[in-house]
Amino acid sequence: MKLHHQLNQLNHSQKSAFVAVFVILFPFFIPNLFQPLGRASPSIFSEWIAPKPRHVTLLQGALQRRISVEVQTNLWSPLAYQGWKPCTVPPKSPSLPEKSRGYIQVFLDGGLNQQKMGICDAVAVAKILNVTLVIPHFEVNPVWQDSSSFADIFDVDHFIDVLRDEVSIVKELPGEYSWSTREYYATGIRATRIKTAPVHATADWYTENVLPVLQSYGVAAIAPFSHRLTFNGLPSDIQRLRCKVNFEALNFVPHVKELGDILVQRLRYNSSINQAESNDYLPEEADKLGKQQSGKFVVLHLRFDKDMAAHSACDFGGGKAEKLALAKYRQVIWQGRVLNSQFNDEELRNQGRCPLTPEEIGLLLAALGFNNRTRLYLASHKVYGGKARLETLSTLFPFMEDKKSLVSAETMAKVNGKASLLAAVDYYVSMHSDIFISASPGNMHNALVAHRAYKNLKTIRPNMALLGQLFQNKSIGWSDFQRAVLDGHKNRQGQIRLRKEKQSIYTYPAPDCMCRA
Repeated sequence: MKLHHQLNQLNHSQKSAFVAVFVILFPFFIPNLFQPLGRASPSIFSEWIAPKPRHVTLLQGALQRRISVEVQTNLWSPLAYQGWKPCTVPPKSPSLPEKSRGYIQVFLDGGLNQQKMGICDAVAVAKILNVTLVIPHFEVNPVWQDSSSFADIFDVDHFIDVLRDEVSIVKELPGEYSWSTREYYATGIRATRIKTAPVHATADWYTENVLPVLQSYGVAAIAPFSHRLTFNGLPSDIQRLRCKVNFEALNFVPHVKELGDILVQRLRYNSSINQAESNDYLPEEADKLGKQQSGKFVVLHLRFDKDMAAHSACDFGGGKAEKLALAKYRQVIWQGRVLNSQFNDEELRNQGRCPLTPEEIGLLLAALGFNNRTRLYLASHKVYGGKARLETLSTLFPFMEDKKSLVSAETMAKVNGKASLLAAVDYYVSMHSDIFISASPGNMHNALVAHRAYKNLKTIRPNMALLGQLFQNKSIGWSDFQRAVLDGHKNRQGQIRLRKEKQSIYTYPAPDCMCRA
């Protein structure tokens, strides 16, 4: 009997050893499974196991939530007029110089919203130098491998026409300068390329450093050109010109707008959601809420991709497998350089530096007063963790949609596989929504916060520090959580915030882009 027990122990030890060896060696047999294939193609290892809900008590409360008519009415009511209006026309009508001092080229990288900011700055620099701007060149996006050009995303003729009285713009260089191409600058050091433009350079810097090149060669190419113009100390007409470019000159190409209009139409006028009834309310209450919410939808920018998760150095409940996979991904992509990694998860959450998971943003939306009949449109790239991460959110909001659920693959054909065009569609839909909310700050969030403030549209900004602290309180009940959320978001729904020194004009449009009525 003792010998049999020892043999069983030995067999168990051998099995354990075999399993351990298998786990260690498995990545060598199928390496691609465990290695990032690029920033947009995460390893699968950390996404095998569906993460369980981390806030079970709150989830139970949210599923049983009963929302007052008053909260619903306040939530869906348009933003009250705040005494500000768009003001992009300069005090004095500008006139173009009789003769341009030359041609300026800029090479822009980043995603859609970084490109938009670069375009606005490029127009402003052209105005400062009294030169002709060549339609900006977009670099191939290193993250999404998107080669879309300016003309693929924006209406070039509209862009030139809106700005024709302020800045001279051409689609391409004249023949005598045809040598000044991206390829030309990639093969060596060139006298006409400006590589030294500092971040947030002043107008004087451009006059002192770029104008002499233009005077000598007739053309100057600035690369890199991301965030290369200051937000402070510029004349009001230059600031308003940037706003005019951002909010009036940059229109998306027709097929992006057409697809966006289809999505908006289907979100607003889907009969199954607008005619849905709720047993949680008295008939007269349900009728009032139905009318209040009928034809309305909210856009959620669910910014929870693998880059975001890895760079934050936060814990998202996926256990050891997730921690190991994110650590390896972080090492491969950034060689371990993650500034937040010096803090533990609790400290990061208290500081509001952890992106909200789909579960957490769902609980936030429920606490704010969105009921289970809310039409929710997801504007996002691939969600880290796939559909498993979205289960709690979709349970709370069964009428959750995205591009794929609303239109056919044939309708999406012109934009599929092109990250910038997909982002443009989401941006367009977001600007036509009744409410916009982003799960975490970022370029898309900042751009839409600014644009919707400019149009006086409701935009909810999550109080990240408050939420980080609430979600760490495992003893908090639903009613206390909801009360804290409502109190903490009273003044975060689109109220005008005046830009402070060094803050971005592309996040805070007042007072540079707006005037007191």
